[in-house]
Amino acid sequence: MSWQALRRATQHLSFRAGAIDMAGTAVGIAAWALVTGVAMVKTGLSAPVAIFMTLTVYAGSAQLAVLPLMTAGAPLWVVWFAAACVNLRFVILSSMWRTYFAHLPLRHRLAIGYFSGDVIFVAFMKRYHAPVAKPQQIYFFWGAALTNFVVWQVFSIAGILLANVVPLTWGLGFAGVLALMGVLYSMLFDRASHAAAIVAAGAAVAAYGLPLKLNILVAIVCAVAVGLMMEMAAHPGRKPKVVVIPKSGSLPSPGPERPSGESSEVPLREEHWR
Repeated sequence: MSWQALRRATQHLSFRAGAIDMAGTAVGIAAWALVTGVAMVKTGLSAPVAIFMTLTVYAGSAQLAVLPLMTAGAPLWVVWFAAACVNLRFVILSSMWRTYFAHLPLRHRLAIGYFSGDVIFVAFMKRYHAPVAKPQQIYFFWGAALTNFVVWQVFSIAGILLANVVPLTWGLGFAGVLALMGVLYSMLFDRASHAAAIVAAGAAVAAYGLPLKLNILVAIVCAVAVGLMMEMAAHPGRKPKVVVIPKSGSLPSPGPERPSGESSEVPLREEHWR
């Protein structure tokens, strides 16, 4: 995406809508980023290495999960495995986003994968809940994603640079937990997700004594298992529905879905983003 394309995108109504939606969660994201920045330095990383990590990894929960392992001198494969387990949720998120962004070129989809996040996903799905690709969706995503990225990096780097003057007695870790709880609560929308969250919390506490943060893996496995069982119980014997579409045809639209304040959009073309 060129700077000219980015500048044009920022003038789009949906881009501004995404930025406004993320501005509402900026306080929680800022607290979470600040905690992560401080934690990286407090666990022994130098400021340059910590800044490099926050710019390249850009995954707060994964960073917080692997920092104790790095401090304890855990093998590299354990560090990678823990980070992969924490980020398994993005496999599910990407499968749902595929409906909206599968038509984009690979380089664009890779950029979306890097800039995506939990809060962005929640805001996107609340606005575009119908699984139908529309031109304005990519603008909304980038408005939300870039706002989230800027807030995260500014406060994460601030935490890194100010880590030696921020006392641990401030309890910033608790502020980070509150931010994560806010993100989690916004993603609970049905009985299955509520049950999975409760089971995951219980499993994580029960398995807290396991070494190398393996309680995280136990919580993930238990949550996935409960979610799948509830889904199967709610829809016993359900089979995928096959829809035959002519080669020249298109998927039927479930109806108009235009967010308030958005007018009809100019169809998205790839040259807009080159």
